Amino acid sequence: QVQLLESGGGLVQAGGSLRLSCAASGRTPSRYTMAWFRQAPGKERDFIVAINMPDSITLYVDSMKARFTVSRDNAKSTVYLQMNNLEAEDTAVYYCALRNNGFPTQLVKDYDYWGQGTQVTVSS
Repeated sequence: QVQLLESGGGLVQAGGSLRLSCAASGRTPSRYTMAWFRQAPGKERDFIVAINMPDSITLYVDSMKARFTVSRDNAKSTVYLQMNNLEAEDTAVYYCALRNNGFPTQLVKDYDYWGQGTQVTVSS
């Protein structure tokens, strides 16, 4: 069993920045993918970025690359999502997910574990 704990969400003004963290604990595999998704009210859960552990191979939604950056700490089984120049449209619950596989994907169904989510609210 793997547990994922997100942190770093909150309320921020448009144009501001946040850094989200996701720490994995429990029986993490030797190779895995961690990803960030978000879900706005009334919308589907959308992929943002995934990163493979320990190889740091990444998969981004192209439209996110200018403002969102993923990083990792392999020793801590932790990934980060640096979000800059936030817009009101970024308001959503942000979820961390883990896949017991070395291949990043953007499909919700491919991930095996999920965190509870952290709310990001951007005021315009």
